[in-house]
Amino acid sequence: MGATDDQVTPLIIGHEWAVELLQRSLESGRLSHAYLFAGPPRVGKTSLALYLARALNCLDEEIRPCGRCRACRKMGSGLHPDVRVIDEPGSSLKIDQIRQLQKEMSLAPFEGRWRVYVLCDFAQATPEAANCLLKTLEEPPPKVVLILTATQVGLLLPTIVSRCQVFNLRPLPVAQVQKALQVHWAMEPRQASLLASLSEGRLGWAIEARSNDTLLRNREKYFVALEQALRQERTERMRLAELLSQNRSMLPEVFDLWQSWWRDLLLARSGNVHELTNIDRKQTVINEAKRFTCSEILFSLRSIRHAAQQVEQNVNPRLALDVLLLKMPCPTAGGTNRP
Repeated sequence: MGATDDQVTPLIIGHEWAVELLQRSLESGRLSHAYLFAGPPRVGKTSLALYLARALNCLDEEIRPCGRCRACRKMGSGLHPDVRVIDEPGSSLKIDQIRQLQKEMSLAPFEGRWRVYVLCDFAQATPEAANCLLKTLEEPPPKVVLILTATQVGLLLPTIVSRCQVFNLRPLPVAQVQKALQVHWAMEPRQASLLASLSEGRLGWAIEARSNDTLLRNREKYFVALEQALRQERTERMRLAELLSQNRSMLPEVFDLWQSWWRDLLLARSGNVHELTNIDRKQTVINEAKRFTCSEILFSLRSIRHAAQQVEQNVNPRLALDVLLLKMPCPTAGGTNRP
């Protein structure tokens, strides 16, 4: 997450503890052959992974990564031959891809000190691919560092997790996100306050939202879809499930948005409207909260979390969405429609 477009070294804000631990490992020469960075989408996992990749291959002997040397600049532009980032949103990492990577790992670094592989959202890898990678983790090749990312540690095989050094990245305080947006991205206070609140502590989300109108339009679209679905019958809900399932890569964002909506309803029910995430929808949240009991809200939150985990584990997204939407409170039943 950089403050400027030409900045080579990622700006790590709020996860300084992780940077310090990685720097200590680098200085002592006690590097792990595999790391797992876990946390919500856009919380900074990939930025931290790229920071480590650049620190490993930086040519400076004192400050690593320096952001100025030839290696840092190559990595900053994605052109370094020894650093690979595998990020295919909505797609499952296949066993053939892992086997191809394993062939590359058997070779010495082309021009850097280390070969570094960043495998994003590894929970979406097929079981065959995960088991294939396990062999590499059990017998790591020399001069290779693997970095896996995932939204939750529990979504990965325990045998994989046990062979990685795990870093759990938490959302930042909203005030810290707002300050970062104002200081490093020159955002005016009102916009910074709104995006910081909407981000739920995910600085990466706030940074993207400041220049990506599509992100905010999608946010509105998925909120409206949920609010309408809760007033519709089973047939209309299943149509929505079919529509959403056609864009699997967007589902993590949809689930995050819906969870924030239900959490806001719970806060409104308890009178804590000053703690709402979606502050631009405050009156809508207050009105909607009157329609549901606390038990219905909590049930819906658990259902969304379960559906999100299923999709990450490669369960058919249409099936997961059908079950989720049919479980949510039904307008004609006078309560939660639970199978």
